[in-house]
Amino acid sequence: MKSLFTIHRTTKHRDESLPLHAHQEGQLTFAASGMVQIHTNDGMWLVPPRLAAWIPSGSRHRIETITDAELWIIHWQPAAILNWGARNLLDRAFVLQITPLLHCLLTEAVSINSESEKAQLIVRLILHELTAMPDAPTFLPMPVSLIGRRVADIIIADQRNLLNLDEIASRAASSARTVSRLFPMETGLTLKAWRQRARIVRAMEQLGRGDTPATVAQKNGFANTAAFSCAFRQVTAMTPTAFLGHSSDPLL
Repeated sequence: MKSLFTIHRTTKHRDESLPLHAHQEGQLTFAASGMVQIHTNDGMWLVPPRLAAWIPSGSRHRIETITDAELWIIHWQPAAILNWGARNLLDRAFVLQITPLLHCLLTEAVSINSESEKAQLIVRLILHELTAMPDAPTFLPMPVSLIGRRVADIIIADQRNLLNLDEIASRAASSARTVSRLFPMETGLTLKAWRQRARIVRAMEQLGRGDTPATVAQKNGFANTAAFSCAFRQVTAMTPTAFLGHSSDPLL
């Protein structure tokens, strides 16, 4: 009889990536050390050690390793999700905060015989502990329209934040009014908030790769380190220094 779940503990090296793919199992990915980035059709999720990512059955995704990382991954068959999971909560991708209880459960799950009755009880309980963060600061939702995608690509490429709204809209063959209306509809964020989120998510990635706050501030067009720290805190509710220290404090 095919197991209803599998547990993996693996090491990935910096810049190693898995191509876009999908599978029938639901997947929980936790970086016990290091940092990964998960891309789905909905957007991009940066996953530092205090967070984990849930990918539902059939969802196309790819994983990029930002730094050397130890990944703990659990897969659940659809039947297990249906019978053991919270109804209607696991049918979309999200990131979740690693609570002390969830961390203990994951630690035990990757340490014991995955075919034991105890392992089954643990992974069943883990499913019930998966609660989405409502507005995770490490998630960058992507617009779905052609114009929205063009604008997003232009903003992401404008690393130093030099283009104004009219220039961005013109390069996307649109108008400032249309672009400003599109982003709240398609991402849930105003264009200004989305642009700032994109800068901070990129900054998190750079910090994770080893850049100093001063270097990251310069790369992303902030006037100085203090201005960068202020913007970082507004988005994540923590300082770049705390982020680098992998503080146990929550991101929100």
